[in-house]
Amino acid sequence: MGFETVIESAGPVALVGGGAVPGAVSERILALCGPVVAADGGAETLLRRGRMPDAVIGDMDSLGVSWARRLPASALHPVAEQESTDFEKCLTRIEAPLVIGTGFLGPRADHMLAALSVLARFPDRPCLLASESDLAFLCPPELALERPVGERFSLFPMGPVTGRSQGLTWPIDGLDFAPDGRIGTSNRISGPLRIQMEAPGMVVILPVAALEDVAAVLAGSPARWSARAG
Repeated sequence: MGFETVIESAGPVALVGGGAVPGAVSERILALCGPVVAADGGAETLLRRGRMPDAVIGDMDSLGVSWARRLPASALHPVAEQESTDFEKCLTRIEAPLVIGTGFLGPRADHMLAALSVLARFPDRPCLLASESDLAFLCPPELALERPVGERFSLFPMGPVTGRSQGLTWPIDGLDFAPDGRIGTSNRISGPLRIQMEAPGMVVILPVAALEDVAAVLAGSPARWSARAG
């Protein structure tokens, strides 16, 4: 299914949702990005902090009328269908090497799980999600990262997936991962990190301290997944 492109950028795009948006983290994200997109009610968060979004995408059921009036009509991109979340509506309408989002990993668990599902369903659209404490992103075919020894590094499969690793305290080589089987949470970095995945479907979770390092790697990585069929 094709989607209308609302925002196209040669660099990272910031995406702000209607969930918990920690101020310090959002400022770090905005510093890394050019265009800023709001997912429905995320526009209110941006406006309250003095930032005008370049586009607002969603079903517009969360954005109050008084806040919507502060936005130029050209910035509003309503998508009426109810088969997808506002996060999915946004991600599928942004063309960029990386989308960096906040306001999607909490406080509601159902919203967080829905966001992770979208990451797995659209592996061709690199996206890094940040909360006050954590980062989450779909592992690309190859991931090379330099982070402090001992730092927490978790892997959570959204489907059956295998891979290989260097630089983890507990290597993943030869292991079969699945959401209802083996998972890889609470691993630790033991040296220069190299991960290779055989297929899309593995979500990486790191401390939010790694935001800038991970964003640089994902935005510049030539190794990318293709779109899923269907």
